[in-house]
Amino acid sequence: QVQLVESGGGLVEPGGSLRLSCAASGNIGSIYLMGWYRQAPGKQRELVAVITSGGSTNYADSVKGRFTISRDNAKNTVSLQLNSLKPEDTAVYYCQLVIIPYTYWGQGTQVTVSS
Repeated sequence: QVQLVESGGGLVEPGGSLRLSCAASGNIGSIYLMGWYRQAPGKQRELVAVITSGGSTNYADSVKGRFTISRDNAKNTVSLQLNSLKPEDTAVYYCQLVIIPYTYWGQGTQVTVSS
């Protein structure tokens, strides 16, 4: 069994910053990639950013230049630095872990961008 625990969400004003973290524990084998998705009310879950075990990254166009994903392979953690936040970034952010052929999800952490 694999567990993912997220932290770092909250309420921030437009233009502000947050840092999300996700720690994986349990029966972890060879991690293929870790990442973040988000889901706003009434919308489908969408990719925010992912990073492979080799360090390759992929970002949604809407967050490029504002968000940065990083990971610590030794600690099985992934982080997401969110800068220049906009109201449209408001969503529940979910951590994702892929250990082929399985995909695991965290419980989600709320990010609200509002003045």
